[in-house]
Amino acid sequence: MEDTLLECVEQYGVVQMALVATLFTWFVTAAGAAVVFFAKRVNQAIMDGMLGVAAGVMIAASFWSLLAPAIEMSGGDWMPATVGFLAGGLFLYVVDKILPHLHPGLAMSEAEGIKTSWHRSVLLVSAITLHNVPEGLAVGVAFGAVAHAADPAAAGKILLAATALAIGIGIQNFPEGMAVAMPLRREGMGRLKSFMYGQASGLVEPMAGVLGAWLVLTMTPLLPYALAFAAGAMIFVVVEELIPESQRNGYSDFATLGAMVGFSIMMILDVALG
Repeated sequence: MEDTLLECVEQYGVVQMALVATLFTWFVTAAGAAVVFFAKRVNQAIMDGMLGVAAGVMIAASFWSLLAPAIEMSGGDWMPATVGFLAGGLFLYVVDKILPHLHPGLAMSEAEGIKTSWHRSVLLVSAITLHNVPEGLAVGVAFGAVAHAADPAAAGKILLAATALAIGIGIQNFPEGMAVAMPLRREGMGRLKSFMYGQASGLVEPMAGVLGAWLVLTMTPLLPYALAFAAGAMIFVVVEELIPESQRNGYSDFATLGAMVGFSIMMILDVALG
């Protein structure tokens, strides 16, 4: 598998591979949104458990696939990882205060960001899009790191780790697609329109992925900072949004177990492939 992936990199380049990987993560978002064609609502306990899984995947990915490699690339120096991590969280904090968005299940009066006349559907898409920017960036940066490997063996290891990250992000994107499409469907929006809004939230991932890969290709010293930046942004999303959303409806134990399962899945993927 490693040799096949390296052949793909040699033929297409890391930016193109990052694009393919993030198109996959967008596709899984669309698959989650497609549930509206078969059901009008999903059991809330299941939904909260899936959001917990998403949180667990992102926490594990932040360390195993991003922070640990950032520290290793810095020769064990904690400074680049710390600076990048805090910068990623600060970036998401600023965007969270500026970008108008509404978390699923909340009233319009609880919308965050700058006041706007945007419709509820657009605000819901905006909230999930906020999740997907750091996810796409993380995958892109991980694939971009392949170009800086010291030898083919190291490149193969990094590439498998990037692939594991893309698979993990894809897994946790399924409930995110549902989190947009299902509330819109319950409020009376048509199936097709609900699906289109749901999948649209994932379209930012290929753009962020290509940007992340290109940045680390053109500015090599940025790599450990970029990996940690993506980790900080994802942890901000988990703590500020995913965990509170999964705990809001009275199924906190189920959501917590989901987070542990998600963490385990991502850890297994990263260790087994990376």
